[in-house]
Amino acid sequence: MWTRDMRGKKNTWGELVVIAVFGLIFAGSLSAQGPVSPFPTYGAGAIQVRLYTDYFCPPCRAMEPPVEPVLRDLLKRKVITLTMVDVPLHRYSPLYAQYFLYALKGKNDLEHALKVRNILFEAATNTHVTTKEQLEEIFKSKGIPFAVFDPKSAFNRYNSLITEEGIKSTPTCVIIRRGKKEAFVGGQDILKALKHLQ
Repeated sequence: MWTRDMRGKKNTWGELVVIAVFGLIFAGSLSAQGPVSPFPTYGAGAIQVRLYTDYFCPPCRAMEPPVEPVLRDLLKRKVITLTMVDVPLHRYSPLYAQYFLYALKGKNDLEHALKVRNILFEAATNTHVTTKEQLEEIFKSKGIPFAVFDPKSAFNRYNSLITEEGIKSTPTCVIIRRGKKEAFVGGQDILKALKHLQ
């Protein structure tokens, strides 16, 4: 589990980081290519599943391969609506989250999102991949199209969800069904909870 010490303060460290990082990193202007940001929500099932991860979180990376087929099955059978939320717990997480959204701009479907996530998880294992130029080179080498735009609206939605659900560690999965909300932390508990929905 990837976490930070927040000690129950009214404005938690996590909330402040999300606001500061997802809010101020784009204070400099980007060339906007449209007012609407793509957002990683897929499916139309009655059960809401929100998956909170960080590309630099080793347990998140380890959880991805066993969780993906379960998510595919639940989405195919229209059991769930899945939202993937990037949580900025590492210095370079906002940059990676930004490029995830850039890759969704041209193609926003589950399979493409999972492919891009895997590429970013792999890049995060290399401590030297810390610039936009390096991420762009990786995307080009993997054949991932991307479009630069201002992701502020998507980051605002991330911030709202992270704050609303009090996310303090990754990976965390929040499942909402029949008006009841449950949170599961750690890859094994998340996998077990998702399999239970099958």
